[in-house]
Amino acid sequence: MTTKVYFSRVITPEKVLELYKLAGKELTGKVAIKVHSGEKGNQNFLRPDFWKPVIQAVNGTVVECNTAYDGERNTTEKHWKTIKAHGWTEGNTVDLLDEVGPDMELAIPNGKVIKKNYVGKNLANYDSMLVLSHFKGHPMGGYGGALKQLSIGVASSFGKAYIHGAGEPEKIWTADHDSFLASMADAAGSVVEYFKGEVVYVNVMKNMSVDCDCCAVAEDPCIKDIGILVSLDPVAIDQACIDLVYACEDPGKDHFIERVESRNGVYTIEVAAEHGYGSREYELVEVE
Repeated sequence: MTTKVYFSRVITPEKVLELYKLAGKELTGKVAIKVHSGEKGNQNFLRPDFWKPVIQAVNGTVVECNTAYDGERNTTEKHWKTIKAHGWTEGNTVDLLDEVGPDMELAIPNGKVIKKNYVGKNLANYDSMLVLSHFKGHPMGGYGGALKQLSIGVASSFGKAYIHGAGEPEKIWTADHDSFLASMADAAGSVVEYFKGEVVYVNVMKNMSVDCDCCAVAEDPCIKDIGILVSLDPVAIDQACIDLVYACEDPGKDHFIERVESRNGVYTIEVAAEHGYGSREYELVEVE
């Protein structure tokens, strides 16, 4: 059966909730809602108000993990300060998954590069996950979407360095690039396996800079907003976003595509598809 990816060109908080419901999976038990809290100074990340209806609908807990690079989110103390400054605690329960160690270790027996993944230990408290991703470019990954949220996003601070370093955290910025991309696919698969498919993915193609929300100084968006996508397949939803960028007529897409192609960003999607926890083949169901 072909994977369905629900898509709307209307970008509103209410449309996120509508498409989530169309996906047809009710997240049960204690729901982790993975967001990107946004680096201090970043102008492009999606604010809590945008996600509010869907967060309230699933009655879940907003979750994040500390970063592995210098900034205002690389220690628990600083990250909580940023989370509060960005409004995430207003009306939401928030859990910093790796606030207290030790990390939870997830096995990746069939990993292409890494054989284990380190995530915030509080992940053990959740039964299902809603992955809320801002689709945009990325300085190293080429692009950021659902697969990055599952991998780098859910990884602990140490786990982020481990993935970036392709299993050697001391090589966080110097590891073989394609090995880093494959490590993201490996790590993402371990989180999919952990939740046994009890995950729904939302990608929002808005404020699309070539830079990530982790950049305190990021370029302004270079391409017009495209829409909202929701799927039960993290590979299909990322592939659909890439395809929509290539298919759009905005001249700014050339700059965005250059960022993706120069970093070989699609390789993460290719490896994830090889692992079999998602498919690059999908049916795009457009909703007005």
